[in-house]
Amino acid sequence: MARDMNFSSGTGMGMLLLLLLCFTTLSHVLPRVEAVWLTIPSSGTKCVSEEIQTHVVVLGDYYVVTDESPQPHTISAKVTSPYGNNLHHHENATQGQFAFTTTESGSYVACFWIDGQHQEGATVSLDWKTGISAKDWESVAKKEKIEGVELELRKLEGSVEAIHDYLIYLKDKEAKMRAVSERTNGRVARFSIMSLGVCLLVSALQLWYLKRFFRKKKLI
Repeated sequence: MARDMNFSSGTGMGMLLLLLLCFTTLSHVLPRVEAVWLTIPSSGTKCVSEEIQTHVVVLGDYYVVTDESPQPHTISAKVTSPYGNNLHHHENATQGQFAFTTTESGSYVACFWIDGQHQEGATVSLDWKTGISAKDWESVAKKEKIEGVELELRKLEGSVEAIHDYLIYLKDKEAKMRAVSERTNGRVARFSIMSLGVCLLVSALQLWYLKRFFRKKKLI
């Protein structure tokens, strides 16, 4: 009985250490969510982009950083999908939010620019969250009545699923790029062979013409 108890205690400690190691590793692998400050020029557009796979929740919160000027700057914001679909468009705003679930794989772009009536630049704070970072864990904890270690394990499970989905996305992308590369290599090989054939044909015609010319001039 003592051996069984020691074995169970050692197994539990090993599982706990393994979970802590996984959590530490995932904390370094997963992107950290931090607010980005964008300095927008008086004339021009400042954009940020992120490559995201399909079926991922994206949340964005932005606002103009106020200064001592009596009239606050207003900006226009636009978020587009990889195929140019308009996901969010807001004009004459000092703050705004956007939320959507991706339906296309590729780079999603958020652009900001100053409205025409202002002559000075502005600073915009953008909080961009995707995937597991965009999930409302407080609501999940209240709904499922979980807290503490169980909540952290649920977050860890979500992180593992997010990494698994992202690895599958990278694998599919690599397969598509490899297929394109193979098709390109095949076309280049066919073009090279055709070019070599044309060069040989032109060389043979030149030799035939020169031989005929020399015989006509009785030089050979």
